[in-house]
Amino acid sequence: MAQPKTRTIGIIMNGVTGRMGTNQHLVRSILAIREQGGVVLPGGDRLMPEPVLVGRNPRKLEALEQEFGLARWTTDLDEALADESCPIYFDSLSTALRPANVRKAIAAGKHVYAEKPTALTSAEAYELYALARRAGVKHGVVQDKLWLPGLLKLKGLIEGGFFGRILAVRGEFGYWVFTGEDADRPPQRPSWNYRKEEGGSLIADMFCHWRYVLDHTFGPVRSVFCRGATHVPKRWDEKGRPYDATADDAAYAVFELEGGVVAQFNSSWCTRVRRDDLLVIQVDGTEGSAVAGLRDVWTQSRADTPRPVWNPDIEQPINFYQDWTKVPDPAGGFDNAFKVQWELFLRHVVSDEPFPWDLLEGAKGVQLAELATRSWRERRTVDVPDLPR
Repeated sequence: MAQPKTRTIGIIMNGVTGRMGTNQHLVRSILAIREQGGVVLPGGDRLMPEPVLVGRNPRKLEALEQEFGLARWTTDLDEALADESCPIYFDSLSTALRPANVRKAIAAGKHVYAEKPTALTSAEAYELYALARRAGVKHGVVQDKLWLPGLLKLKGLIEGGFFGRILAVRGEFGYWVFTGEDADRPPQRPSWNYRKEEGGSLIADMFCHWRYVLDHTFGPVRSVFCRGATHVPKRWDEKGRPYDATADDAAYAVFELEGGVVAQFNSSWCTRVRRDDLLVIQVDGTEGSAVAGLRDVWTQSRADTPRPVWNPDIEQPINFYQDWTKVPDPAGGFDNAFKVQWELFLRHVVSDEPFPWDLLEGAKGVQLAELATRSWRERRTVDVPDLPR
């Protein structure tokens, strides 16, 4: 029997000098895959990713080289795209910069994997999908939340029939993002997130997430009603300079899903947290309910549901946190959500394994954000049409 072999594959990683790119995509995904000995392929061979970092700031690239021992980096994207040892292009740039670079990568014949949103408009996002399809390259978009422990447990409950008929879904997301006014409390998010002219927008950012979470967990989104807001109109940038916040920093939306399920999501960078996690999703069904955070899920069955009676004149006799059961972790635990999807994409490129999270799915996310913004502007419910494959 032939011994398993290890083969390498070069990945152009553009824009991973930022917090998300460095932590989730470089360190906890690609470098973690290397540390585990690569990705196991059908037949037992292993695939070892070889990152080539691309960025505009050589000092940041040099810092990553020194910290992680990375030998290959460049500030010249064209040079990287000409490298035949790198068949994959990954884009983690800001949204406004992404489409032009993805087009260049497709034209160079590279398989493309990109962060979301894939573009500022649904028309441009769909164009990227169409370009990749015509070019015959493989393509994908990051949809990491599908592999969060809480979402995986929730998906298991649905598939096991725990809820009976699902009635409604309610999501609460957000936290207080400091304005930058106080030097000892710097903002947790970059200032461009709050400048509409630079592609900033909570709706544009988070509704891409909500689209794939709803579509792949509960059912396709068929309509949206949304009210956005810019609650904090003045913030301070990375250099301590004040600026006008022109992008929305909160949104309150109701989605109707196929089959009649109603999903309500409140999303805000201007809220203080008194709940189990930064994202909490409650699902109510005829046979039971569940509350999912990023990692933990609690369930209450029909049999364990208390019978409250409205009486504001006495202390509440029911402890509503009782009679909920925590869903246990599986024996093997959970891997990093970004890393899991990276492994799936690498197997898709090399072994042609299925990968449904493509640039069309990315375009759907941008479409929902765009329609939610229209709903806010026109003060009405807007239908969400199918995008052709």
